[in-house]
Amino acid sequence: MKLFQRLGFNNLFFSEKDKRLATSIKLMIGSRPFNLSLYKLALTPSSLGSETSQGFRISNERLEFLGDAILGAVIAEFLFQKYPYRDEGFLTETRSKLVNRETLNDTGIKIGLRKALDMEIGERSFTGNKSLYGDMLEAFLGAVYLDKGYHFTKKFITQRILLHFDVEGMIATTTNYKSKIIEWSQKENKQVEYVVLSVSGNQRFKEFKVALQVEGDEIAQGKGSTKKKAEQEASKNACEILSIAT
Repeated sequence: MKLFQRLGFNNLFFSEKDKRLATSIKLMIGSRPFNLSLYKLALTPSSLGSETSQGFRISNERLEFLGDAILGAVIAEFLFQKYPYRDEGFLTETRSKLVNRETLNDTGIKIGLRKALDMEIGERSFTGNKSLYGDMLEAFLGAVYLDKGYHFTKKFITQRILLHFDVEGMIATTTNYKSKIIEWSQKENKQVEYVVLSVSGNQRFKEFKVALQVEGDEIAQGKGSTKKKAEQEASKNACEILSIAT
């Protein structure tokens, strides 16, 4: 079957709509798709997914999970090689900035996912969440990986995705996540408290573990060599959980 796909024989059985979608995907990834059904699934958010007789909703969520892991791995390697003298904290924070929802949303639209989605759903209407194209980009990467393999996907990310990321600009911008939480709490009239859960290590090397509570309920935790750093990490995690723009 894969031989037929690679030779392009499967294209003979495509509908005109599928042929247009295959052409669109080829323009995005630089190669003809072997298994078009993977990309069609990547373009199926849960709100458009059909339900099987067993109650399983067919959508792009599983591909999104896979693509998220692959994107994270490729970005981690890219940063590791680009900044050989920066510490783990810098690499972790920079990776988080590169793969945030806003950046992925913008990138998904720029590479053509909005047009591909419009082509796929036609006249059907639906309400997507605010991270629709970011989620779809991750699912799309999952589809590319299953269709083309890791080496091709890594090349696609480094050559066609990363060019839309302002890496140096993101590094220059330091987000104060704690201030974001405080602003959110004031706007939503919520009581926020940081609670030190534990302090481990010795006088020279300490690790603080802090919980961020909203109205008495724990929302997120963070660790750091100082209480301030632990609070920042807890705040950052809470911003992601609460979908607070950073």
